[in-house]
Amino acid sequence: MSLPVSSAAPLAATPQRVPAPGAAPATPFPPGDGRERSPADTVMDASTATGWEPGPANIVRGHDPANIVREPSPAGTVREYGPANMGLEHGPADIVWEHDPAAMRRRYTPAPAEPYDQRAYAPSASGVPGPAAPFFLPVVDLDTGGAVAVEVVTEDASAAGPGMGTTVNGLLAAAREEALLPLVLPISAAAVAGGSAGLAPLHEAMRVSNRRPREVILVIEGDTAYVQRTALLSGIDGLRAVGYLIAFGGIGTAPLPLDLLADASPYMIALSPGVVARGPRDPRHGALAESLVRLARGVGAHVLAPGLRDETQLAAVRGWGIRLAQGPLLAPSGWRPSHGFNRVHVPLPVPEAAPATASLGPRVQELLLPAVTLPAESTAEEVVAVLSAEPSITSVILVDEYQRPLGSIDRSRFLLFMAGAYGHALHAKKPAGRLADAAKIVAKTTPVIAAMQVAGRDNARVYDDLVVVDEVGRCLGVVRVGDLLRHAADLQEQQAR
Repeated sequence: MSLPVSSAAPLAATPQRVPAPGAAPATPFPPGDGRERSPADTVMDASTATGWEPGPANIVRGHDPANIVREPSPAGTVREYGPANMGLEHGPADIVWEHDPAAMRRRYTPAPAEPYDQRAYAPSASGVPGPAAPFFLPVVDLDTGGAVAVEVVTEDASAAGPGMGTTVNGLLAAAREEALLPLVLPISAAAVAGGSAGLAPLHEAMRVSNRRPREVILVIEGDTAYVQRTALLSGIDGLRAVGYLIAFGGIGTAPLPLDLLADASPYMIALSPGVVARGPRDPRHGALAESLVRLARGVGAHVLAPGLRDETQLAAVRGWGIRLAQGPLLAPSGWRPSHGFNRVHVPLPVPEAAPATASLGPRVQELLLPAVTLPAESTAEEVVAVLSAEPSITSVILVDEYQRPLGSIDRSRFLLFMAGAYGHALHAKKPAGRLADAAKIVAKTTPVIAAMQVAGRDNARVYDDLVVVDEVGRCLGVVRVGDLLRHAADLQEQQAR
């Protein structure tokens, strides 16, 4: 559209001077104007003088780098759009930088999608995606076939802090499953070395799930080379002082200095699944497993063999002297504590020549089983509930606030007494300590023969479980008299040879 002018005469009748060919003047405005004009003003003046209007086609043609030439206007006026006038603001370099196809691809290319994790987003029973279900792996006593503990494996997806996700999630999953057996939970070495502040989520989860520290075995995992040894040992001492049982996992392949086991004095060590898998078929790995078992006995720790898949591995584990094991051979993948199957089928061992032992037999801590403990002020009704929920429990130990044994309740005598005339009515709401017997206490370093002598002091309670205590009198577990008899018979047979 033409701009309005003050002259009454039409613009086409005004004589115009055609500029000479050549470079355009630096300031194409009449003298005395007093301001510098842009190229857009130049185009508008030319349209005013000639009646030519810059349409879209002309603008595109004038700004195209290939068409920046002198071309006549409709009224005969020569317009110059040479490089001298246009190069500063619309040079080819600016056009290429603004419309570079490579830059546009980088700018508008969408980010790659995150990979889909079926394990983390497995569909639940209702079909709605959610966290993957936890796995429950029973720890089986190879001598009796009973499940003495449950290991819980969960996803590390929790707001509990670094290294605490699997521990807290496993504890809460066991609470939802109502698992009454002792728990085996993993925990990172960095979380233990971080001190008590980082372990607050664990203590809170223990409170919520109504668990006692003596019922939980914390398996320290991860590379200990990235944590300070002093801080790690301090964290272990702090957990042990609270009452947790400490263990180390992946022994044999984990980056763990063996002298750290001697300094930490763990309750249990778990061999690496790779060592257990290759040991029966590779003499070198078998020698490694035997040396680790001997080291564990020297530091007073139990040994757990995970990942048993066939009877060859089971025979090798028994030959190494390992009593605790877990794996698909012993329990199916869908095993859960709530199913009530706490005793599994264990294939019979192949008769082999037993290694030479000391004259008094092994120490009782090698035969130790987790104890079921209750506070000393618990009622008889609470003891009945515990014994009714788990048939494999043979005794309940009453302890004080420092986990020191105050009394022992034998399953058979207690239930027989409560089932008698007026037994439940008279004693259900009263403290269970009224019906408890004095605990038969032995130190953890007591040999088998000496423990047999302690068990036989009271003729009426010969088959009561022995309570094993540590150096300060805290309850570590129980030893069944049947296990003592079995090892004493083996010792007598070896001596007869």
